[in-house]
Amino acid sequence: MNSKPKLETVAKAAGVSTATASQVMRGVGRISEATRKKVVAAAKRLHYVRDGRAASMRSGENREIGFVIHQIANPFNAEVISGVTDQLESDGYLVSILDSRDDPERQRKNLEAFIQSSRGGLIWVPAQNTSDETFDLLAANGMPTVTFLRRSGKGRFDHVGIQNAEACGIATRYLASLGHRRIAYLGGEANYGVRTERIAGYKDALKQLGLNGPLVCESPDDKISGMRAMVELHKTSPDVTAVVCNGDMVAIGACSAINQMDMTPGCEISVTGFDDIQDAAIASPPLSTMAVSPYQLGRKLARVVLDRIQEPQMPTAVSLVPAELVVRDTTGAPQIHEWIGDSDSGICNI
Repeated sequence: MNSKPKLETVAKAAGVSTATASQVMRGVGRISEATRKKVVAAAKRLHYVRDGRAASMRSGENREIGFVIHQIANPFNAEVISGVTDQLESDGYLVSILDSRDDPERQRKNLEAFIQSSRGGLIWVPAQNTSDETFDLLAANGMPTVTFLRRSGKGRFDHVGIQNAEACGIATRYLASLGHRRIAYLGGEANYGVRTERIAGYKDALKQLGLNGPLVCESPDDKISGMRAMVELHKTSPDVTAVVCNGDMVAIGACSAINQMDMTPGCEISVTGFDDIQDAAIASPPLSTMAVSPYQLGRKLARVVLDRIQEPQMPTAVSLVPAELVVRDTTGAPQIHEWIGDSDSGICNI
């Protein structure tokens, strides 16, 4: 097996000193363009890659950021990750992503792995039932940390979240303004953090409007589960004419169920989502939703952790991003259809 290419070999191939080659590879020093090109060409020819870990040990700086999230496959999370990585990579950082699957024990192992490898910073969605000991672990090791979506840790870490209650209040009041009087909340399973805040906003709006309810239906946050939950909701509560969904995936599934029940989203039953993932705009029909721009949210997360790395002594900060109502085709005034003639005629009076 060939030995790993060394900086000394690159320097020799380029006809420069090892110190000069090092400066070129680190992007520092006053090096002529001709010399820089020779060193870069030699490094490429020899397949040399700078040992960032060794450099971190010498400088005390690690340009790798850990990101612990759960359900990486969820499109919202995938878009957030894209925003984080694009922003951090443009600033010269590498991002490592681990999926805790919302399991506190798995999460503990993820965090310990990042601490052991001396990551330069951490972006973290705390799992449900995360113990105080886990927050103490991070605080004791002094890793620059930003929590995302779920805020906890006794204010010891920066936090980026969403104005969840306000957003679901907006969605509920919008549906009521269209004439809906029986509005349900659909999706999510945990009575924790984000979902609790969203349901609180939905309930408060119903109370302020003097409407019946609340009616909260649990469902995993995926399309198939949203579809099944919508079918069951319509069976048990056929008077519901609108649903506020915990996320876009559930909402898209609910719309599929409405179509399969020979109804039209935005006609017999209106549906609002939450997040505005890319699929929302191209769903059939396009989904009305509370938009938080997950990609831009990821870029914001990255900037917050960079600020913490650069200014470790600054006071911790909380940033809650507002959501904007985006109206598309899955919402409209409640409509009652009366069929004329036989069921196969396709004629409908509204």
